[in-house]
Amino acid sequence: MTRSRSATVLGLVIGATGISVLWAAGVEFPVAVPPGIVILLVGALVVSLVHRPWAAGVGAFLGLFVLVGFLASPTGIDNISGDEGAVVAAGQAVQVVGVITALASGVVAFRAERRSMPA
Repeated sequence: MTRSRSATVLGLVIGATGISVLWAAGVEFPVAVPPGIVILLVGALVVSLVHRPWAAGVGAFLGLFVLVGFLASPTGIDNISGDEGAVVAAGQAVQVVGVITALASGVVAFRAERRSMPA
């Protein structure tokens, strides 16, 4: 596995960890288990087990998806600014760092793997 693909997987796992911290800190989610945890961890499995360029693209897309969700959420900025407490701010920051890492490294991995494919 390339460095950029490994970084994509790590970013997705870190993003899921951030959501777990939010959940443990008492942030309410629409269902019992926050769907973002499941989505990011399944994405990490896909990126690590499927050896096709599109799999790295899936990791990048999931990073973008969760990042847009954070920005669109009415509580996202409040969470990261500390309005909901230090643990929530830390969890939100971990999530954002993870998904930005997954987005950036997923794009790099996808482009590099597409270039190295035989024509």
